[in-house]
Amino acid sequence: MLYHSRAIAVVLALAPLSLAAPALAQDAPKLEAGDPTASDDFHDTIVVTAKGIGRIDFLAGTSTVSGEDLQRQMDGQIGEVLEGLPGVTASGFAPGASRPILRGFSGDRVRVLVDGIGSIDASNASADHAVSVDPLTAQRIEVLRGPATLLYGSSAIGGAVNVIDKRIPRRVPDESIHIDALASVDSAANAREAGASIDTPLGSGFVLHADGSWRKTDDLHVAGRLLSDDLRADVLAEAAEDEADDPEHAAELGEMADAHSVLPNSSTETKSAGAGLAWIGDRAEIGASVSIYDTYYGVPTRPGVEHAHGEEGGDESEMEEEEGPVVIDLQQKRADLRAGLRFDSGPFAEVNTRWGYSDYEHVEMEGDEVGTRFLVDGVEGRLELVQRESGTWNGTVGAQYFRRNLEAIGAEAFVPANRTEQYALFALQEVDTGPVTVEFAGRFEHGTADAPSVSLSRSFDAVSGAIGAWHETDSGLRFGLNASRTARIPTAEELFADGPHAATQQYEIGDPDLDLETALGLEGYLRGRVAGVQLSLTGYASWFDNYVYLAATPDEEDGLPVYAQQQQDAEYYGFEAEADVPLGRAGGFAISTELQGSYTRATLADGTPVPRIPPLTLGGALVGKSERLDARIGIEWNAAQKRVADYETETGSFAMVDASLAWKPMRGSENFTVIAAVENLLDAEGRRHASFTKDFVPLAGRNFKLSARLSL
Repeated sequence: MLYHSRAIAVVLALAPLSLAAPALAQDAPKLEAGDPTASDDFHDTIVVTAKGIGRIDFLAGTSTVSGEDLQRQMDGQIGEVLEGLPGVTASGFAPGASRPILRGFSGDRVRVLVDGIGSIDASNASADHAVSVDPLTAQRIEVLRGPATLLYGSSAIGGAVNVIDKRIPRRVPDESIHIDALASVDSAANAREAGASIDTPLGSGFVLHADGSWRKTDDLHVAGRLLSDDLRADVLAEAAEDEADDPEHAAELGEMADAHSVLPNSSTETKSAGAGLAWIGDRAEIGASVSIYDTYYGVPTRPGVEHAHGEEGGDESEMEEEEGPVVIDLQQKRADLRAGLRFDSGPFAEVNTRWGYSDYEHVEMEGDEVGTRFLVDGVEGRLELVQRESGTWNGTVGAQYFRRNLEAIGAEAFVPANRTEQYALFALQEVDTGPVTVEFAGRFEHGTADAPSVSLSRSFDAVSGAIGAWHETDSGLRFGLNASRTARIPTAEELFADGPHAATQQYEIGDPDLDLETALGLEGYLRGRVAGVQLSLTGYASWFDNYVYLAATPDEEDGLPVYAQQQQDAEYYGFEAEADVPLGRAGGFAISTELQGSYTRATLADGTPVPRIPPLTLGGALVGKSERLDARIGIEWNAAQKRVADYETETGSFAMVDASLAWKPMRGSENFTVIAAVENLLDAEGRRHASFTKDFVPLAGRNFKLSARLSL
């Protein structure tokens, strides 16, 4: 694999100092932002240790999913698990590949982290690439929005998703063996999945961890036709044109236009395993883990794309031979380390280390033929020095290193072999002035992207900063305002891509002359309880210079639609809102209603909409909770999206109704929970506007789910 000795030396130098992710609680119920307590997998209620950004209110924009909520929303891809949170949707390229989209930002603008370190894969390189994080291994998942993401790199300009697992144990379990297990089945894809982990103390502060998971799905059942009305009309028009000259092809197009119920080539199979060992002392801790993630999934075919390979000089029949459907075979091997020291005196209370290494490969198969292989090896290391509180002042300073080598091999290698390397320094500070608490953060990042085979190299310096202030009333209502200036370095794919990509079924063209992308941002929020109602309201706006986006063009190349990276100024603004309203008690149940909504509007400088922006989303649920039973029925409505970019189709409105019943058989304990649920109860047809494949990959139809979670 691609590995460079200089990177090894840098990472080894950083390893004793690299930043650990903030200490986060173990398994917990869904928390409101800023809630300082959580229940971990070992059953005790603990206080979230105040490290790094955990102590700064920039995390006011955080959503946390864990426990029963995580069990209810479990899916094979992290984007699908989080879809439905305010301001969050999923790319939904295929059932096996779906990244989270935050506030309309997608791809490289949203970092997916594993315990504070990047997933170090190729998922941000293209929408068809799966995120190599198994939700079955997650204890909790945090969605970070706003200025807090400065700590995680310039690419997190839109937000970050932090998946907390237990592979490096954080504390010694009380039991001789602690077991967590989750299993579920569903009907829409005939999904079968199971995962389990074991933690056991070895004595003298040592803890051993092991876990494994498996998930398999068949082709997805959907509601209605596969093709959107616009795409179906195009296919039928092409069939009419071919009726006289090629009736066989016309008949195939007619069948394609009328296809319904089952999405071909959408099955998946995923396996993962991991093991970790940690030593946990009074003033120090160190641990390491190794893991493997293996997934195999189909990529549904875009109608109207007739792309074929042909060897130069081959005969016409060979040139016209088409490949079979695309499937992706992906494997990642990963090693992680975390360590920390605590001090009684001196300017720093703690120093924490966190780093990870990944060896990644995926193969895009076209029928029985190997199309393109993607090879990635990468390292990320972080340093965090937590300052000792001095009166009203506290904070954190740190450093970060990231290196990724990517090589695409094959006739359809749409991006040349490249190397990305980044170095960063950051600081996050807070001062309590009395009635108002002021927070500020800064980050300097130097990044390079090199593609030697095409003699291209770019270097960037990115400076980002944020300042915020908040006030909390005597009743606990908190309101604040954050302002930021952020800078994002273009990715190697945005700079250097130039070629056909079979899995996305498009020809992608980068721009090696892209400039640094910068944005001025403003965010205001209000959170707390008013007259018994728990509220969370956020409004935000961003003004971009040199915004980079992948735009559809009217051109075709090699029988594929051409998408090109373009750059111009843009503006985003929107809101997120949540309310939890208690309604009283009835029949032993505490009744409440949950309301939420989110909206993003994004416009380029030329007045056209930014492509693939999610529409207005509104939702509500009626919830009843008792000691052993929790019941809920909810609806999510997605408005039609008629603000579309050139060569982008509109998306109709739709509403999804979900219902679930959670049962805790063991009185007074949440260690065993069974959930029966039905998603899309009314079997409505829906399409996500943010998806590249929305016109031929609709959402799942009515889906019955049964799951069980055990913690002993």
